[in-house]
Amino acid sequence: MPCGRMVMPRAARSEPALHEAAMPSLPSRSPAAPVGRRALLRAFLALGLLPIAARFAHAADMPDIRFFRIGTGATSGTYFPLGSEMAGMLSSPPGARDCTHGGSCGVPGVIAVTQATQGSVENVGAVFKGTLESALCQADVAAWAYGGTNFFDKQAPMTSLRALANLYSESVHIIVRADSPIKSLKDLKGKRVSMGEPESGTLADARLVLSAAGINEKELKPNFTKLAVACDGLRDGSVDAVFQIAGYPVPAITELASAEPIRLLSVPEETTTKLRKKFPFFTQDTIPAGAYPGISEEAATVGIGAEWITTTNLEPDLAYLLVKALWNANSRRILDGGHPIGKRIALAHAIDGLALPLHPGAERFYREAGLDLDAARPG
Repeated sequence: MPCGRMVMPRAARSEPALHEAAMPSLPSRSPAAPVGRRALLRAFLALGLLPIAARFAHAADMPDIRFFRIGTGATSGTYFPLGSEMAGMLSSPPGARDCTHGGSCGVPGVIAVTQATQGSVENVGAVFKGTLESALCQADVAAWAYGGTNFFDKQAPMTSLRALANLYSESVHIIVRADSPIKSLKDLKGKRVSMGEPESGTLADARLVLSAAGINEKELKPNFTKLAVACDGLRDGSVDAVFQIAGYPVPAITELASAEPIRLLSVPEETTTKLRKKFPFFTQDTIPAGAYPGISEEAATVGIGAEWITTTNLEPDLAYLLVKALWNANSRRILDGGHPIGKRIALAHAIDGLALPLHPGAERFYREAGLDLDAARPG
């Protein structure tokens, strides 16, 4: 695994790409706080990583290390693999080959790490509180958190949230077995439906879709599990339908479709119209035929933007460099060669339909890149 593509599970530990060992904890005083050279050497020596310690000890000009966390989602979804790829793009630890010589084109001294979470709702709270420096998040969830509305109406508005980039459109998946009698959303009444994990964007939007379709959650037999568990339930017959909001193809759904024939339910046009009238962040969307094994027909659905977010606590200069690294020409190779969603991520759409104000550092980069900043006004 390339340096920088690391995982921090929810227990707040981080795993180096080449060594299964805990990293030094980030100081709590500021986001992406630097870790001193001596502290890092002590940590590597304590972990028995002598070759790395020796290498750093001889690097007199070694910059401070800055660990930068990216909150994602469940490991079986789309956010997690994409976040891992982004971590590789953003990282340029001491000793790494120079960008011009085939090495990392990330920010010098930055080591980005990926943290698995329950999803968008957890992510906005963690970023706002400073337990994550950044995260991937659904546009609607970000907007509600910023304004203190909908699911966040009992909390103070999270007005320090800022956008770094719009990445791609996520699609509402409603999955049933191919032999299921469920043919439409109305048929979900009385059925065992996986709605997504607590604090996930999937759960938030599943409730909105059902409400727009005239279905009360009390009319279902809902459960709130990880996607992988829900897919296992669909396969063994203990679950009748599964909601998932993610960019296709979703690894867990691909795996399910390879083992058990599935269908995707369409969202009726009248439901989409009602949803978009009340929540303009939703868009008309389609999951194409062939997106998953055995899926021979497209499914009409709704979509929502996936955004990379942070807060005003992130220094403008660092934000500028991070965004510049994301859109570096060499990052295109990583995006195109990784998760299929990467091919749909483009600088031309980086400020389309943002739910949050742009971070000043990101705004500086996009202005230099010639993008129309009027398009970056929150929708």
